[in-house]
Amino acid sequence: MRIALAKLLLQRPNMLLLDEPTNHLDIEARNWLEEYLRDYPFSVVMVSHDRFFMDQVCRRITEVWNRTLTDYPCSYSRYLVEREERVTRLREAKRRQDEEIGKIEDFISRFRSKADKASLVQSRIKQLEKIERIVLPPERKRIRFSFPEPPRSGRIVIELKDLTKAYADLTVLDGVSLTVEKGERVSLVGHNGAGKSTLMRILAGDPFQKGERKLGANVFLDYFAQDQASALDGGRTVYEELLAEAPYDSVPLLRDMLGAFLFSGDDIHKKIQVLSGGEKNRLALAKMLLRPSNLLLLDEPTNHLDLFSKEVLLDALRSFSGTVVFVSHDRHFINALATRTIEVGGGTIRSYDGNYEEYLEKIGAATLAGTESPNRTLLRPGTTDNGDKVSLKRERLLSREEEKQRQREERARLKKLAELEEKIGESEAELVLLERSMGEPDYFSDADRAREGSAAHANLSALIAGLYEEWEALHAEGEP
Repeated sequence: MRIALAKLLLQRPNMLLLDEPTNHLDIEARNWLEEYLRDYPFSVVMVSHDRFFMDQVCRRITEVWNRTLTDYPCSYSRYLVEREERVTRLREAKRRQDEEIGKIEDFISRFRSKADKASLVQSRIKQLEKIERIVLPPERKRIRFSFPEPPRSGRIVIELKDLTKAYADLTVLDGVSLTVEKGERVSLVGHNGAGKSTLMRILAGDPFQKGERKLGANVFLDYFAQDQASALDGGRTVYEELLAEAPYDSVPLLRDMLGAFLFSGDDIHKKIQVLSGGEKNRLALAKMLLRPSNLLLLDEPTNHLDLFSKEVLLDALRSFSGTVVFVSHDRHFINALATRTIEVGGGTIRSYDGNYEEYLEKIGAATLAGTESPNRTLLRPGTTDNGDKVSLKRERLLSREEEKQRQREERARLKKLAELEEKIGESEAELVLLERSMGEPDYFSDADRAREGSAAHANLSALIAGLYEEWEALHAEGEP
């Protein structure tokens, strides 16, 4: 999927149609794509369930709802506000309209049988027929789900000491230590392949080569893996699978829960074996949320969820009284939930208090100062040349910034070229129309019109010549 996206972007079409472009991208790749699309000189139309990404890239939202399209020329966050304001205005307008219709209908029913009021009744009937009825979009059902109250755990929930995990010759985690305390919401971040899922599996109980994993007192963990759907019973229906493990007091909430995870109507009676991969993942997540665990390990829980379902899950996790360790590539989700961010990469882990935005600020400040924060150890175990490492990192950062600047300048050049081409086209079309008009037999019989036309022709010709010169100079800048 990443290769397909890269091939598409390299073609630089004048209209990009992107359906969930951030799927399968880690946060670094999403950040790069966000910057690229924000400066893209042509049109981009996308479907996305990544709220942060849309806020950064999109300047217009078109809502597909109730079989209609409604346009909002703003960011996604602003759209949420404007939509609510629009629906509120519609409700008030409909209330007033309903009152007016009620009065007219009451008049018609009272005087319909009276001959002396026949003309007035007919007038009211025609008035009623001309009213364009206001139709409100159906109310979105507000679903709230809360976890079962988990048992109380000790202060230390889980601990890793000097732990090493390798696959053949590849060492993914090299002598790492980590302590997670009760009530924390810990986000694991890092590029694809850095070892986030490996660390999650070890926290869940997978074997490792060296070190120690210690579970805290009275800790009951539940683990949502990226392939969690494979554990479902294909012979059951969606509802039966959820019912099989639901506590008695949660049974009345099952349909609401399934609705929150996009199963509604007859969908709940589908056999699991016919569900798509995304549907199975959503059901696996809903099923996991039923169990009263006090440590949740979630590896990409927001995959295949729409924006509404993500908010339901986010609200539930924020009000959860237990501990959460999670991997997500959704920046809005991380920022709204995380109290600590763990960077995984290069065989090490580095801890930062706060969410992803605060993590970015801290590593940015450390980079500007030419140092790293106390928690951020650049060196792998066994290395000593810290000065060379920092120097090399500075060089790489400078090189990266220079490349970013070059890319920004190139995008600006291409955008300017496109604008010039459009302006040249418009001016040439205007010149063609003018010349066609000047070619009419009686055009020059009017001296004033002939003088104005000749001046306009000279001005347009000079403008087009200047635009072509500017275009050629700008085009030459991009040649090797």
